[in-house]
Parts: sequence; structure tokens; C-alpha cells
Amino acid sequence: MLKVGLTGGIGSGKSEVSARLSGHGAVVIDADRIAREVVEPGTPGLAAVVREFGDGVLLPSGELDRAKVGSIVFNDADRLAALNAIVHPLVGERMQELMDAAPRDAVVVYDVPLLVENGLAGMYDVVVVVDAPEEAQLDRLTSRRGMTEADARARMANQASRDERRAVADHVIDNSGDLGTLHAQVDALWETLAARAAGG
Repeated sequence: MLKVGLTGGIGSGKSEVSARLSGHGAVVIDADRIAREVVEPGTPGLAAVVREFGDGVLLPSGELDRAKVGSIVFNDADRLAALNAIVHPLVGERMQELMDAAPRDAVVVYDVPLLVENGLAGMYDVVVVVDAPEEAQLDRLTSRRGMTEADARARMANQASRDERRAVADHVIDNSGDLGTLHAQVDALWETLAARAAGG
């Protein structure tokens, strides 16, 4: 089994790379998706969040109001730590379950947005960074996700810099061009990863 850590700044195109690798046969473990799963209605995770933050973090549907939680923890390190203390262990357990279920010769890609920020590079056999110029990130966040430029810049400033991410990378995917160029890089990367997994 080859454990690959995949990361990149917000708006870098990491999701596109992840999807392409999945199409080639990688087992993709998406930390963000799992973080949503572990606080779905009826889960112990959601109950723990409500105990910590109150009923005000719930939507009328009973789902977690992510925007409300985000506004509480975004500039409050203590409240963020409290949230992470609930969610991170649950995410870790679920990720381990998925890894245990993967074939022994699999390329397991961990899609981890904050890999660099949380010092996780050493957990993986290979670290892949999806890199894009800040202007491209801004354009994607404002045009495709509907963020204001101020919000986009604030999110980007809250993450590791491009240099910090590239410093831990074994492979850098340059997403400054078109989709075809991106796919060609990912396809070449897959050949390298699959060969290494088969050999090790």
C-alpha cells in the first residue's frame, strides 16, 4: 500500500486532481468529506458539537449550520481547539477504517487540505501538492464559489503559503494552465504512483 498525502491551497484545483486519481483507481480518502460525515444528524459527533456549542449551531433541518460554526471558531483559537478536539479523533478513526478496507497493493490518496498547516507530511510515503498562482485561486473562488474577494483573500491568508507547501512536496502539480495540461500531469503522476505501489 502506498500512502499519498494530497494537498493544495483553497481554489488550487485539488478536488479535480483527486477525482482524476480516483478515476485511475486510487482509493481516495477525503478528510473534508469525512469531517462532514462524522457530524451528520444522529451521529455522536453532532451530539458532542451541540453539547459544546449549543443548539444555535443547528439548522431547522437538524443539520449542523457550518457557516454558524465557522463564524464562531474562525477568529477564536480556543473555540477552534474545542471543535477540533471533537471532530479530529472521529475523522481519524473513520480514515483508519477506510485504509484498513483498502487492498494491500492500493494507492491510497489522502485528500488533506491542511496537511502542511498541521505538520502531517511525515505520515505519508509521498506528498503531492497542487499549486496555482494566487490570481488563479482568487478567480476560481470568486467566479466559481461565489466568494467576495475579501473573503477569498482572508481564507488564503489563513493557509500555508505556496512556498511552505512546495517545501514538503515530493511531486508538484502545476495548475496554472488549462484542464488538459492538468490531466496530463495527473496521468503521469498516476503511472509513477502505481508503479511504486506495485513494486513495494
